[in-house]
Amino acid sequence: MFERIDYYAGDPILGLMDKFLADPNPNKVNLGIGIYYDASGKMPVLDCVKIAEQRIAESTAPRPYLPMAGLPGHRQACQELLFGKNAQAVQENRVATIATIGGSGALKVGAEFIHQWFPQSKCYVSDPTWGNHIAIFAGSDIEVGTYPYYDSASNSVKFDEMVSFFSTLNRNDVVLLHPCCHNPTGMDLTQAQWDTVLEVIQKHELIPFMDIAYQGFGEDIDSDAYAIRKAVDMGLPVFVSNSFSKNLSLYGERVGGLSIVCPTPDEAVRVFGQLNFLVRSIYSSPPSHGGYVVDIVMNDEALHQQWMGEVYGMRDRIKAMRLALKSVLEAKLPERNFDYITRQNGMFSFTGLTPEQVARLQSEFGIYMISNSRMCVAGLNASNIDYVANAMVEVLKV
Repeated sequence: MFERIDYYAGDPILGLMDKFLADPNPNKVNLGIGIYYDASGKMPVLDCVKIAEQRIAESTAPRPYLPMAGLPGHRQACQELLFGKNAQAVQENRVATIATIGGSGALKVGAEFIHQWFPQSKCYVSDPTWGNHIAIFAGSDIEVGTYPYYDSASNSVKFDEMVSFFSTLNRNDVVLLHPCCHNPTGMDLTQAQWDTVLEVIQKHELIPFMDIAYQGFGEDIDSDAYAIRKAVDMGLPVFVSNSFSKNLSLYGERVGGLSIVCPTPDEAVRVFGQLNFLVRSIYSSPPSHGGYVVDIVMNDEALHQQWMGEVYGMRDRIKAMRLALKSVLEAKLPERNFDYITRQNGMFSFTGLTPEQVARLQSEFGIYMISNSRMCVAGLNASNIDYVANAMVEVLKV
């Protein structure tokens, strides 16, 4: 019956984790998977989350299914983070928001919505992008293409090429955008560049789908959402998927959200209804524990302020690791320019290493990163930064 079923080669990122765990090298360093680790190399539990979970534990109660759209407080938290407190579009009831199974669930529900209501639309993702972007949209029977983004020769964004490419697309084509902390390159657009991109999107009536998985890890909560809020101010019908995995360190709880900004309240009601229908047909309702944590932390003023402080602490540690790595590399290889490392934002860095050099790091030094040279900077700390930098110097030597 199943003789014709193909083998699954496995996810390259998760497969890398398996190799790392099996490696006996006592100095091994995991720079592959996109998880934030603290200065001691451990995944933190945020203090604000501990307080929220204590409140949940103190109130033993039945655990019914949540509404298809999730907890109202969770949905409100998504809207305020993405669009700003008391945002006009939210006040006018023009934003349809649902809680989802992580950011991936938000992308999937959004892709299914687009496939159902805009069946002729194609989706274009940056070259490169997070690999699952392609899998999710293609899995919803949407044709996926790429748009120019990263110039490996200059370690910069191919901005002019990207804008020119957007000008060739058809009405209602979807462009998947990273508002901050681009995955995997770490290279973001400036606010002026976002203004230009959004004007082109508006002129050609494209659909912007903003995927923001690292809000707070770039500049700050508000600045990281600049592109989203600018698009709303321009009257664009924007899709936004967001995740709390990184900025609440709630990876396994699978907490995210999908928001669609509509021109009118009536359209928002209809969109919200169709999102509920899709949720019902895919997974019925989102998980509750993470939703309650989000509700408590984000809607309690004191906990919210505490959370922001903890997020910025994570952000600043990553920035410090970028600076430390750059300093060692510049000292050892003064003929090379490593400025791009500190120009990049968020958890990831495109190191510029070749696949062969990445393979050497793994086999000779037990340092694991994705073959395309994406490194999770959050895996660096004071104990391993010199080891990693010196190993990179070795493989970079001509």
